[in-house]
Amino acid sequence: MRHDPWLTPWLSTIRDAIQGKPVLELGCGTGADTSTLVQAGFDVHAIDISSASVMATRLRVPQAKVFCQDLRDPFPLAATQAGAVLASLSLHYFNWSETLGLMQRIRATLPIGGLFLCRLNSTEDKNFGATGHPAIEPNYYLVDGQAKRFFDEASVDAAFGQGWKVLSKQHKITKKYLQSKALWEVIAQREA
Repeated sequence: MRHDPWLTPWLSTIRDAIQGKPVLELGCGTGADTSTLVQAGFDVHAIDISSASVMATRLRVPQAKVFCQDLRDPFPLAATQAGAVLASLSLHYFNWSETLGLMQRIRATLPIGGLFLCRLNSTEDKNFGATGHPAIEPNYYLVDGQAKRFFDEASVDAAFGQGWKVLSKQHKITKKYLQSKALWEVIAQREA
């Protein structure tokens, strides 16, 4: 895995949006984005389902508050307590109903004007499972024993339907891994 500085252009936008509240990171992995946020001066509460990843993040970023849990469990920050929520390539493990439920819970965690920054697997992500695997439901496949969702533009728009003001929606290719990865990067604010 390579360094992926995707958050850097958004740090001042995050700072303006959070108004002193913490950032909630969903699916922190080994803490690369957690580290970027803490180095920028943010109070970060991070979640990952993998105990090994949580341990790695705690070692890498001891200033962050890191929790081992499933994203479907209650978040460590309650309604309107987070100034921003970050989910980079972590919302693709769920069926469509669960995905929409997560989007509602993320929205509820933010105050009006709170910021949500996410990256979602693209249906063009051929190197990481978007084709050639058994379908569970549309754009949701069993990839090497793991359920994975891939988003086209219509599903991105549906996920960010009511209650969000989308500030940026871009289809991108990242070189984070050895092979190129196609994804959607979406930055949105909670509306009333």
